[in-house]
Amino acid sequence: MVKRIDHIAIAVNDIDEAVTFYTDVLKLDLSGVEVVTEQKTKVGFFKIGESNIELIQPASDDSPLVKFLETKGPGIHHICLEVDDIQREVEELKKRGARMIDENPRPGAHNTRVAFIHPKSSGGVLIELNQLPEDK
Repeated sequence: MVKRIDHIAIAVNDIDEAVTFYTDVLKLDLSGVEVVTEQKTKVGFFKIGESNIELIQPASDDSPLVKFLETKGPGIHHICLEVDDIQREVEELKKRGARMIDENPRPGAHNTRVAFIHPKSSGGVLIELNQLPEDK
């Protein structure tokens, strides 16, 4: 079951440069930056109520985000929905005809488990499913 919008991800070329707008102009607090090795990205989060804005930057030259930035430029990359049981959600979505990028959940930022729904199934929007670790 979808619980809430966890975050909206914005692709950037340089997190350090992009952070300035969110901290100086919007007056948001950066809660931290980490490298997500599994996804070859560097991410930074800004908490807004129950949701977050996530800035994502390629962490390596072979990151899938490199191609996104080359073809589409910086901007909204995906919407992330928090779910109770990600494995069950992936199976249910596949039964309902959704095309999945991830057939099985994989590690995400903050020790979460994530799986992406292919944009061809969701009207051109990349959607990430996210299950928080049990201690959160």
